[in-house]
Parts: sequence; structure tokens; C-alpha cells
Amino acid sequence: MIKRTLEELKTYEAPGHYGMTAMRIHGKEETGAEKFWVGLSTFLPGGGAEYAYEDNPLEKVYYVLEGEMSVRDSDNHEYIIHAGESISFPPNEGRYLENRTNNAAKMLVIINYPEA
Repeated sequence: MIKRTLEELKTYEAPGHYGMTAMRIHGKEETGAEKFWVGLSTFLPGGGAEYAYEDNPLEKVYYVLEGEMSVRDSDNHEYIIHAGESISFPPNEGRYLENRTNNAAKMLVIINYPEA
């Protein structure tokens, strides 16, 4: 069993993201997790992630802890996810994220590792 605290987390650069801070909570390097990793993303007002194309084979779950995020899929459908709500993406589904509010948004991110 491995316990992690916010004080232990380190930030990292998330490619294609802007106006945000990403921290890994659990993963291979942090806790030895082998099947998935868990991160905490904090998006400032106007922060987000550029469109991620459909060639990503990983499943993703985003759970909003605070604030709200706008999510748009490859068909240009838009979803607003609020605190206490989640959205999931099967493998190879594109997405775009943006915090359109004047408050920071915090999101728990869960992504599987590719099969070895």
C-alpha cells in the first residue's frame, strides 16, 4: 500500500496543454502502478488542451473536483462537466478541453498504460 500526499507531488509538462498545472499522483515511477496512472490537473481561466487526435490508443477518464470544464469531441459535440461529474473517452477518441470560466478548475485524470 502506498499513500501519497499533495505535498509530495511534482509538476510535469503535459504536451499540448496550456494555462494549467499537471501533477502525477500514481503511476509507474511514483508508486509502481502498472495498469494505469492518476493525475491532478488544475486549469486556470482560459486554460485547456489542444485537440488530441483519434490516434491515441489509451482510455481516459476525467473527473472534475472543482469548477467546470468544456469538452468537445471529434464530431464537435460539446459537453460541460461540473464538479462531481466525469467524462470518459474510449481508445482512439479525440477531444479538446477548455476552462471558460473565471475560476480555476481541478480535474482528476485516469489513463491506462498501453499494453506492453
